[in-house]
Amino acid sequence: MTTSTDTTVGLLQAVLDDLARVVEAVKPGQLHHPTPCTDWDVARLGDHIVGWLSTFAGGFADPDGQAPRASLDGYEPPADRAAEVRAATRTLTGAIRVGAAARPLRLGTSAMPGEMALNMILWEYLMHGWDLARATGQEWRPSARAAEESLSFAPAMLTEDYQGEGKPFGKPVPVPANAPPLDRLLGLSGRDPGWRPADPLQRG
Repeated sequence: MTTSTDTTVGLLQAVLDDLARVVEAVKPGQLHHPTPCTDWDVARLGDHIVGWLSTFAGGFADPDGQAPRASLDGYEPPADRAAEVRAATRTLTGAIRVGAAARPLRLGTSAMPGEMALNMILWEYLMHGWDLARATGQEWRPSARAAEESLSFAPAMLTEDYQGEGKPFGKPVPVPANAPPLDRLLGLSGRDPGWRPADPLQRG
């Protein structure tokens, strides 16, 4: 019988497979281009994407749910980021498919329910996949089902502690109610779906 976890991990697998394609296609000359994450250029966004994906994968694969790090301080990204994304995806989705989401995911001394962490990761990588693709002139077209899944999860997480100036998510950006699910998720998460690099030469 298919469960909600099976559905979510299937959606996540597709998102992460596409993310590996985007990461692999980033050109060396784009590493210092701006991204929708205003404090990060493409290189720093890539470090964040790869470092946390590896961290989440290690935590779900650990028998006690303990992630290998609680922050990215001192983290050194591998030379082949796309290969790391693919390896972490295999580890993460493999662990979840054998029941790892039934236990908490632990980051240092903090823990969150595994199912909540799984939904958070899907949302996180839908957003950061778009960030990186948009910053480097690539397509990002996850399934509407994946975006709808995150639209049902994200509002409960976007409290005043997490959204606003100097916080993990910017203030919501108005998006038409009939916009595609991904655009509505982007706006809810403080991103302008129409964002493009200011310099046309940086778009490809």
